[in-house]
Amino acid sequence: MADATRPPIVEADYVVAGAGSAGCALAARLSEDPSTNVLLLEAGGKDSNPWIHVPVGYFKTMHDPRTDWCYRTEPEPSLNGRSLDWPRGKVLGGSSSINGLLYVRGQPRDFDHWRQLGNAGWSFEDVLPYFIKAEDQERGADEWHGAGGPLGVSDMRVRRDVCDAFIAGAEEIGIPRNDDINGANQEGAGYFQLTMRKGFRCSTAAGYLRPARRRPNLRIVTGAHVHRLCFEGRRAVGVRYAIGAEVHEARARAEVLLCAGAIGSPQILQLSGVGPADLLARHGIEPVHDLPGVGGNLQDHLQLRAVYKCTRPTLNDEVNHPLRKMLIGIEYILKRSGPMSMGASQVYAFARTRPELETPDVQFHFQPLSADKPGEGLHRFSAFTSSVCQLRPESRGRVRIKHPDPYAYPAIEPNYLATALDRETAVAGLRMTRAIAGTRAMRPFVEEELLPGPEARTDEELLEAARGIAETIYHPVGTCAMGQGPNAVVDERLRVHGIGGLRVVDASVMPAITSGNTNAPTIMIAEKAADMVRADAARG
Repeated sequence: MADATRPPIVEADYVVAGAGSAGCALAARLSEDPSTNVLLLEAGGKDSNPWIHVPVGYFKTMHDPRTDWCYRTEPEPSLNGRSLDWPRGKVLGGSSSINGLLYVRGQPRDFDHWRQLGNAGWSFEDVLPYFIKAEDQERGADEWHGAGGPLGVSDMRVRRDVCDAFIAGAEEIGIPRNDDINGANQEGAGYFQLTMRKGFRCSTAAGYLRPARRRPNLRIVTGAHVHRLCFEGRRAVGVRYAIGAEVHEARARAEVLLCAGAIGSPQILQLSGVGPADLLARHGIEPVHDLPGVGGNLQDHLQLRAVYKCTRPTLNDEVNHPLRKMLIGIEYILKRSGPMSMGASQVYAFARTRPELETPDVQFHFQPLSADKPGEGLHRFSAFTSSVCQLRPESRGRVRIKHPDPYAYPAIEPNYLATALDRETAVAGLRMTRAIAGTRAMRPFVEEELLPGPEARTDEELLEAARGIAETIYHPVGTCAMGQGPNAVVDERLRVHGIGGLRVVDASVMPAITSGNTNAPTIMIAEKAADMVRADAARG
C-alpha cells in the first residue's frame, strides 16, 4: 500500500531548480542530448504576460508580484537607514524576462581575476567561446561575436539628440567613443547593445527554452516553489517543492543543479542544512554540512542617479502626452522601433576616475527620461538621467535566512559604501557626471541639476548626497562564491564543496562582480556549466 503521507515523486537525470537567466540556458543545453532527462522547476509562472516581450515592458513587470519576487534589503546604515527595492524575476526567464535588456560582458581582466583566485578554466580566454556560442549578434560573427546562437543581441533602435550629445560630451572630457563595448576594448561611450531579436525581448526563456520545449526529454514545471534539497548523507538526491498546497519531490539520478540566483540559491542551501553552522542552529535546522561562505560575499553595483532638467522635450513629455503616447505605440506595432523598443538605458560610458588605473572603474547609464525610481512613472517635466556606478566595489554584504519557513524572505544586507575606496569612487563618479553635463556638447540641453543638487559641492556634501539618492542597479552576485578558500562555496566546476551530486549555476558563483551589467556573464556561466556537467558525466 502506498504511503499517503509521502509526497508524489518524479525522477529525472538532472533536476534544475530555478528557470532564470542561467536555469533556462542550462536546461535547454542539457536536453540537447536525447538520452538525458531534464526536469526544470520554476517558482514563478509562464512568461505569457505580453509586457515581458516588449523591451520597455520592464516598467510594467518590475515591482509586480506576478513577475517579480519584490525583495527589499534590510535598512542600510550607509544609505541613511533606507531599505532598497531589489527586483528579481519570478517567471520563466527569471530576471532576463524583466531586466533592462543591456548586454555587457565585462572586462577580460574580470575573468582573468577569477582564474587568479584559483578557478582553473575561467580566464577570459576560457570563457570567450561561451559568450560567442550563446550569441546571435545582428552585426554578424567575428573574432569577438557569434551568430546563430540562442541569445539575440541587437543594436539600439532609438537615437536621440541628447544621447548623441552625451557621447560627444564624454569625448570632450577624454572618454573615447566606442561602438562595441563587447569587443576588443570596453573603455568608451556609445549606444548599448540589447538582448533583443526583431524588436522583441530575447530572455533566456524565449531564446533557449522556447525552441527546446518540444523535446520529450525536457519537462518544465511552473509554480513550483522549492522548499529544500533532499540528501542521502552528504549527497544531494533531489528537491522538495510545492505547487500551491501540494508538496512534491523530484529525484535526480545524476545531479541537482541549483539555479535560483544570488538570493534564492543561498537561501535554499541554508534551509537545506548547508551553510554557516551558527545560522542553522539559530533556526533549528538540522545541519548537513557547515559551509560558512553560503550567503556571504554579496556584491552589487550601486547607482547614483543624477537628474537634470532639460531645455528640450524628452521622453517624459512624449509619455505624458496622450496623443504622443499613442503614436509611440503605433510606431512599435508597425516598425518594432521607437521608445517601446528601448532598453533601460540608451547610452553607456565606461571610464576611469583616476588616470593611473589600467581599465575603467565606473559605468554610466544615460537615459532621455527621468523618474523618482527606475520602473516608476516618468516626471511631468523635461529631464534626463545620468547614473554612475562603481564597477568593482570592495564592499561585501550577505544573505541570511530569517526563518526556517521557505516562504519567508531572507535578510539581504548589501553593506554598500563600506570601504574608503567605494566612498571615494562614488564622489568621483558624481564629479565626472557634472563634468560631462558641463561640456560644450551638453550645455544646450541642461537647464538645471535636480539630483544630487547644486548645493552639494564638497566631497563630504557629495558623499552625503550619494547616501540619499543611491539605488541598486540590480546586479547581486557572489553569495555562493567559486574558489578554494574557507569561504568558498563551489569549486571551479561549480560543485558544492563537501556535498556530492550538487552544483550551483547562476550569478551567485561569481567570486568577484564583473565590470558591467551581469546578465550576459550569468548566461555564459550556464553555457560553460552545461559542458562541464556533460564532460563529468562522460567520465563517470
